[in-house]
Amino acid sequence: MNPSSIDILLQALSPYNDANYRYSLPPPFYTSTDWLAYESEHLLQDEWLCLGRVDEVARAGDFFTADVLGEPLIVVRGHDDQVRVLSNVCRHRNMQVAEGKGRTRAFVCPYHAWSFKTDGSLLQAPMVESIDRSKCGLPVFNSEVWQGFLFVNLDGQAAPLAPRLTALDSLLKNYHSDEMHHVFVEEDIWDANWKCLLENFMEGYHLSRVHPQTLGGRTPTKLCEKLIGGDYFTSYRAHYPPNAPSRGDCHPDLTETEKGCSTLFSVFPGLVVSQASDVLAYISMQPHGVDQVKIRWGLSVYDAQMTQEEIQSRVALWKAINEEDKAKLAKVQHALHSKSAVSGPLAPDDFEGTIRDFYSYLSKRLSPLAIAV
Repeated sequence: MNPSSIDILLQALSPYNDANYRYSLPPPFYTSTDWLAYESEHLLQDEWLCLGRVDEVARAGDFFTADVLGEPLIVVRGHDDQVRVLSNVCRHRNMQVAEGKGRTRAFVCPYHAWSFKTDGSLLQAPMVESIDRSKCGLPVFNSEVWQGFLFVNLDGQAAPLAPRLTALDSLLKNYHSDEMHHVFVEEDIWDANWKCLLENFMEGYHLSRVHPQTLGGRTPTKLCEKLIGGDYFTSYRAHYPPNAPSRGDCHPDLTETEKGCSTLFSVFPGLVVSQASDVLAYISMQPHGVDQVKIRWGLSVYDAQMTQEEIQSRVALWKAINEEDKAKLAKVQHALHSKSAVSGPLAPDDFEGTIRDFYSYLSKRLSPLAIAV
């Protein structure tokens, strides 16, 4: 890592603490491998990162594996009904213990058959007796459930997540997102810096232009409205036109305004969500090198609300939306390497104020003073 290049970028980041500074980040923030390493060490490793929906492991023994910033993990609901995030690294000779997803009573290492309970404790070590079993269990990472999303903190030092998001809880309370049922999940890699994806999802300025068929008529740019932002989140509403068709059954607590819009929010640094009256769509993201982002995206609905045909229709729609964004962001990422790439002025707050909130978060979290604390 080149200290001088980091110092230059930190200086360039400092104006974003000022709410009146309304420019996009300079291109090196999206193209510098040194800066990505700095972000990973001083931001991503010690923040809460979303793994998915907690009801993906609805029954005892349900599990799925994940790799977060190079750390192999197992998400599992134990036979004590507790959801844990375990290290997916055997305590014998470092083999990955589990793969994919499924249901199990115990995890058996495919290398030498050491086995572990769903709480991570060592169950058996064949033909090995003289070990301290209490020191050979799979490490448990700090995790927290918020609004039905499961988060992990890799370094174990982050302050609790929920108190950061109380204002966002108030905004979302009528949706009862934690009551929704996971119906689809998919992983992908996009050719874009991770911040480009977060910014794109969280601004309505591009909706009518990039998504004229999939979203332009449903959530036109001109009807977007910036909502609350905080130190760790931002939000906006994409209102539907007055003549928009009904979205069908929805939670009885929703107001007429909430029935007539999608509420989009981001929990920094790696979760973006579109919450509508009938479906929740999310993307969790992490860097996959400076020019790529690894995503895990999914949909949730209310129990017994939709037929399988209706669910597949929503999945097809969101796949089309994502493909449209994916294609555009690949071109943005390529252009960010150009000598002509600039730090441009942001659109008014209703359209890109959420991006300004994100930049403010980055500035506050990555300033030398914040890191020193």
